[in-house]
Amino acid sequence: MIGSGYVGTVVAACLAHIGHKVVGVESDSAKLASLARGKAPFFEQGLDELLRAGTEAGRLSFTSDLGRAVEESELTFICVGTPARPDGKPDMSAMEAVAAAVAPHLKRPHIFVNKSTVPVGAGRWLSSAVAEAAGNHRVAQLVRVVSNPEFLREGTAVSDFLHPDRVVLGADDAAALDEVVELYQPVLQQSFPGSDGRAQVPLVRADLMTAEMIKYAANVFLATKISFANEIARFCELVGADVQTVAAGVGLDQRIGPRFLGAGLGWGGSCFTKDLSAMIALAGEYGYQARLLEAAMGINADQRQLAVEKLLRRLKNLRGARVALLGLSYKPGTDDLRDSPGVDIAGRLIERGAFVTAYDPVVREVPGEERIRVMADAYSAAAGADAVVVATEWPQFLDLDWRRLRAVTAGDLLFDGRNCLDPAVVQEAGFVYEGVGRRAPLRLARDRAA
Repeated sequence: MIGSGYVGTVVAACLAHIGHKVVGVESDSAKLASLARGKAPFFEQGLDELLRAGTEAGRLSFTSDLGRAVEESELTFICVGTPARPDGKPDMSAMEAVAAAVAPHLKRPHIFVNKSTVPVGAGRWLSSAVAEAAGNHRVAQLVRVVSNPEFLREGTAVSDFLHPDRVVLGADDAAALDEVVELYQPVLQQSFPGSDGRAQVPLVRADLMTAEMIKYAANVFLATKISFANEIARFCELVGADVQTVAAGVGLDQRIGPRFLGAGLGWGGSCFTKDLSAMIALAGEYGYQARLLEAAMGINADQRQLAVEKLLRRLKNLRGARVALLGLSYKPGTDDLRDSPGVDIAGRLIERGAFVTAYDPVVREVPGEERIRVMADAYSAAAGADAVVVATEWPQFLDLDWRRLRAVTAGDLLFDGRNCLDPAVVQEAGFVYEGVGRRAPLRLARDRAA
């Protein structure tokens, strides 16, 4: 397993859990030491338990010796990062480094399973890149590539691997594909220890490029669906409708479904923006303009500015205002801050002269951003605040004592950027509630009487 980031560590631990012997390759000494202790270098529910179990059972180990790991393995999973370049195309430098590193160690045919999100055509590119690094075109004949796109959601990645909606495998070599299918049999059949007896998992077999396209198509569809919901939320605010009820009514249509119709601050994380950017850049290479995807990107950016606009509308001036931000990770269940809407909004507020304090159940600091003061709890973060912004729908926020929170704030504005709260509850506590595309809550009976 080359690469011990979010994907590589989860896949390594899960493959060991279903009975395979796995060796993870990691060059960072601090990460390597942590993994060897059965501790992931990031927060992911249930992962540490699998790491410890796999290590103790002797099925999982970690090393910095890539050459030996490749030589002693039958298959090599590539799980390195491919972040977006300024032009939107994926940065393939880590993949290039892998090709250069494995080239000297290929003495026999070897299967490389590509888990990294790569441009369409990268599977075919990999064999040529390894041969180029080896300085021998015949080496390409030893490289058999299988595309195995990952669909792991941070916060539920372990469950997503063990109980997936589908397993997608693509290759231009039928024998190589069959070997990876065999590797996945415990997942496909749901026959691994501790499996809860769910139905068998669908397998999608494809050629290399089709499998690579499935990954992008899935992510850009989900991102576009979120942007659609946010576009409808804007209409709801204009006409006085409630987007929560609209989404519920629309989602009952079996052709549409209820998931990913939640209006709010838009998506974040390492995947959606990167994959949309990659698809837009790919379209440009062929002289095609991906108008729908460009619009989805634009709407997502607008949702973050919406938070600033709503605060401005109520507070009139943000210079010197104190804003409490609840939630820093881009979604619940993870400590990942990449492309976090909350962190982005905090930066926009600070640039306008506001002071931002924040609380997140798992994030203790925002690297490189000392202007955001991260507090120990929500009440400390809200102390003296003119407004409170809920930026991540952590379930812990649903159980806050809103009266206590209102007692420590200076202002009464609460912007629910995730539409996750009950407006009546926070209004009853004394807050003025603002959501995304939601109707303003009716005044309480005693307020009307007064």
